[in-house]
Order: sequence, then C-alpha cells, then structure tokens
Amino acid sequence: MQDRILYIDNHLLVIAKQAGELVQGDRTGDLSLLDKAKAYLKTEFSKPGNVFLGLVHRLDRPTSGVIVFARTSKAAKRLSQEFRERSVEKIYLGLVEKKCPARGSLQDYLFKDRAGTVRVKSAQYTGAQKAIMHYKRLAFNGEFSLVKISLETGRAHQIRVQMANHGFPLLGDFRYGSKRTFDQRNLALHALSITVTHPTLLNRQTFVAPTPQSWLRYFPELRTSEFDSNHQTN
Repeated sequence: MQDRILYIDNHLLVIAKQAGELVQGDRTGDLSLLDKAKAYLKTEFSKPGNVFLGLVHRLDRPTSGVIVFARTSKAAKRLSQEFRERSVEKIYLGLVEKKCPARGSLQDYLFKDRAGTVRVKSAQYTGAQKAIMHYKRLAFNGEFSLVKISLETGRAHQIRVQMANHGFPLLGDFRYGSKRTFDQRNLALHALSITVTHPTLLNRQTFVAPTPQSWLRYFPELRTSEFDSNHQTN
C-alpha cells in the first residue's frame, strides 16, 4: 500500500487504484481498496478501534487511477459537496479501438437499467440523464487511439458508453462492444488526475496516478513520467 500512496495528510489520503481492484466491498466479498486503506492507517499510525475513512467518489472495478479518500468527517462533507457541485476536475486516459477524430465533444442521454447496464436513450426518455464529455487524441499506433478525456458530468459508465456509442469502444470493454481483450478482465481506462480544493487549506491541489505498465505495449511513450505531467492539463 505504501508505494501506491500519492498524498497523505491529516485530512486526505490519495491512492493509485489498480485495475481490477474494488473501491468498496460488494457481494463478491473481495477485499476492497477502502478496507486495505483503513488497515494501512490503523497499522501505520497505531490507531485503536475503527478507523474513519470517507469514500467520496468511485471508479469502476476494471478501471485504474487516482482515488481520494477523506480522513475526517469535515473533509468528507466538503469533498462530497465539491463533487455535487461539479467543481472537481478529472482527467482520464483511454485506449480505444480504431482511429478516432483528433478531438471531439460528445453529448448523449444515458439510462441505467436494473441490471446495471447503461444505454443511450433519447432526451425525452423517462429517467435519462444528460452526459457531456470532451476528448483529444494524443496518439495513434495504427490500430488503437490513445485519448485524453475530461468530463462535464459524472454519469455511471459515462466514458465507456459514450465512446462506444460513437464507434470507439475502450479496449477490453466487452460489455459495451469491444472486440479486443486487454489486461485480463480489465479495460483500458485510467483516471490520470484529479483536482480538488483541499478541505482545510482551501487551495487547489492536483494528484496524478502514473499509467499502468500494461499500457506500455500499446504506447511505449507512456513509460516517461513527463508524458503524464505534459498531458494532464494540456
């Protein structure tokens, strides 16, 4: 756990989540990142009793990247409000099938059914929510595109569904139309960075999670840390 901690202070714990890792426990009973982080804090700081750690956002299990936890109830309340107000800035990297346009802005209406699958519907469909995202193609290797993605809305499976709906599914995302495997049961989506207002310092802070090693076979340029920092905001 120690080598995956991106930032820690009295109010925040920021961790690089691995693809395939649960953020929060579910019916599988698999150990979650939240449980691992609590155990780490309990041991590292010799804390008696239960350790408080607030979950203020999530990533899908097959997705890797940066996760922010709140170490105090005050921090959890303020961070949760940031997410509700959409003042949190999140940048993702994705590997998609085919050569997508150099850049694009996508707007769709998404509906999540009882089975948990998200589908694109008309604007008039009852329960459908507007989803807006923007992307830029960073590289193309002759078969797949490396894209940088930013979100205006934070809908369930939003990036996965919108990219697939416009003809460019994420590698390994069989649920939404991919025909190619990727990194066992995972998919090629990485939460590269997140920018929040620190709950007590009140300054804007950006945390970056390095791209996974499994991505290097497709785009070796990801090997350099300069790639992440250069494409985080540009």
